[in-house]
Amino acid sequence: MPIYYRRFYKGVAVVELLNKPSEIPLEFQIEHKPTGQIEIALTIEEKVDYPLVPFQKELKKFIGTLDAEGKLPN
Repeated sequence: MPIYYRRFYKGVAVVELLNKPSEIPLEFQIEHKPTGQIEIALTIEEKVDYPLVPFQKELKKFIGTLDAEGKLPN
């Protein structure tokens, strides 16, 4: 049975959408699979006045960068 490694986070994303700053509460999980692949699951806890798919894609990319640079708490 493969071993999975998961880290769970909860926080607030401070973003600027359509020239308006917003604080968006969210939860995300980073899972390191045995194959070396990293998967990020994201739950946004409020309605966002912006198309959801591109918003989630950019947040996941940003989270992945923070993780790769070691800037997320263990």
